[in-house]
Amino acid sequence: MSHTFTTDIAIIGAGPTGLFAVFQAGMLGFKCTLIDSLPEIGGQCTALYPQKPIYDIPAYPSITAGELIEKLEQQAMPFNPQFVLGQSVTTYHFDESTKLFTLETSEGLKIAAKAVVVAAGGGAFGPNRPPLKNIEQYEEKSVFYSVRKPESFANKHVVIAGGGDSAVDWANILADIAASVTVVHRRSKFRAHQDSINKMMHLVDDGKISLCTPYQLHSLVGENGQLSDVVVSDLDGNKVELAADVLLPFFGLRMDLGPLKQWPFDISEKGIVVDPLTMETSIKGTYAIGDVASYPNKLKLILCGFSEAAMAVHAIRAQLHPNHTFHFEHSTTKGVPGS
Repeated sequence: MSHTFTTDIAIIGAGPTGLFAVFQAGMLGFKCTLIDSLPEIGGQCTALYPQKPIYDIPAYPSITAGELIEKLEQQAMPFNPQFVLGQSVTTYHFDESTKLFTLETSEGLKIAAKAVVVAAGGGAFGPNRPPLKNIEQYEEKSVFYSVRKPESFANKHVVIAGGGDSAVDWANILADIAASVTVVHRRSKFRAHQDSINKMMHLVDDGKISLCTPYQLHSLVGENGQLSDVVVSDLDGNKVELAADVLLPFFGLRMDLGPLKQWPFDISEKGIVVDPLTMETSIKGTYAIGDVASYPNKLKLILCGFSEAAMAVHAIRAQLHPNHTFHFEHSTTKGVPGS
């Protein structure tokens, strides 16, 4: 891929804070492009705990992380954001002549932007892949590292590998959706919340989940990216073939600021240092919001990230239009496209 396009604001990170920044920017008339290393939006909410309830989102006594992302996506869509997913930002520079930042992705896509907002959470995410031969040819076809739509696994034979919260939670959820669910773990003890483990064990007793312990993944069998079997082995090397249409390996995610660490930011051990009044970094025109931003008394809460998103885009408007006097308008007065 070799293509360049221009946007008003490039947002690095499509988690909840990045998505809300799209809405806030749209209300001020800016177009946004979101870039994320994961293949789908949502950041940690989608990748780590989509079915976990969150209790501190204003107006929602309880909302799952997955539902929150769906609501934020709906809120952002009237402003037609451009999504660049499954790609990380590798290079970044500012052109004094055009007054534009140019970001290049791992796939060679170039994005020119008037301002940059880093909403990268703990950094770029990537799955901890199991060391299986040719696993890449099955990825996003029959091997998935996250679940966006559980119903897509209806009537399929699903093998889940792992012993933490993600593995146990998804086993419980898919037990009533999939044709079969088998959980493979190299230990007989699981590391998930005890309530979730208890629920899984009840489903095992009811015949809705099968446990394969202590076993670990050995190899994959299939053609053209579609699995037919997952081969597992015990500690003595004895192998068992499990019929499988889908493999969900949940071995956690790698988190790293990656190339962002090479950018000329002021970076502390807690993240990218920003001015808490504007969220601007030490690089003029580049801002950081959410968990990646660092300032005194910082609270790493989603609701604080929402506030930081609003502060950043208002600061961007002032920066891009320094000679214009703006009058603050509430959304109830201004409305949104299509309302």
